[in-house]
Amino acid sequence: MREMEPPYYAVVFSSRRTEGDNDYAETAARMDELAATMPGYLGIESARGADGFGITVSYWESEEAIANWKKHAEHLIAQRRGRGEYYSDYQVRVAKVERAYAMKRGQD
Repeated sequence: MREMEPPYYAVVFSSRRTEGDNDYAETAARMDELAATMPGYLGIESARGADGFGITVSYWESEEAIANWKKHAEHLIAQRRGRGEYYSDYQVRVAKVERAYAMKRGQD
């Protein structure tokens, strides 16, 4: 993940997966690839536990960039599949990041 200078926006997507893959891995990889081509995209971080609960945070320059991603035609199809096949439940939160800092072991 590259360092980003605030302010920027974070879309926090927390979800619980349904049983089975149903092409989820392929769709998720495609969405990561596609999002990276969108104007205003800054990056993504994601983790999922063995119990199926996961959190994905995507980072964007503006609310307009987020809105454009949300309405992208291929993303709309993936959203429909998410509601119908991939997730038993999810929440989306959008936040403006005002401050950020990091630590890397071995560096001052």
